[in-house]
Amino acid sequence: MDAILFYIFGGLSVLMTLLMIFQTNPVASAIYLVGAFFGLAALYVLLSAPFVAVLQVLVYAGAIMVLFIFVIMLLNIRKEELVYDKVTGRKIAVILLALFFAGFLIFNFVKIPVVPFAPVEEGFGEVAPVGRLLFLKYLIPFELTSILLLVAIVGALVLGKKE
Repeated sequence: MDAILFYIFGGLSVLMTLLMIFQTNPVASAIYLVGAFFGLAALYVLLSAPFVAVLQVLVYAGAIMVLFIFVIMLLNIRKEELVYDKVTGRKIAVILLALFFAGFLIFNFVKIPVVPFAPVEEGFGEVAPVGRLLFLKYLIPFELTSILLLVAIVGALVLGKKE
């Protein structure tokens, strides 16, 4: 049953991500990204990490996506301002190469035998171990990520500023 749910939620996440990539409307693209985040949260629940799943929903699907939507609305890009590139030979070659690599990965993925999930250690996905890792081992990447988000917000404000 776990394998079936894994394929359902994994497929949902991949589908939502592909819809997000190929969407021309930035707001709809952000909403598809929220769907992908919910699929990932369901995968975390399957991995016996409910705390990480709740963080996925609260932090990414909640706070970060509100920030993205805020920046998208702040930029206020109109449909006529969007520039679509013409299809060139280089783009077709890149798409064909990407399809080749995707087919190669899928072909090799199908050959891998399905094994049951390995048992997780005691306390996996609980608040204390995650907090210890986040604020001791991964403190610098955590802070760099927050600075990167701040720079992105300031950049969006500068770009969206009316003359």
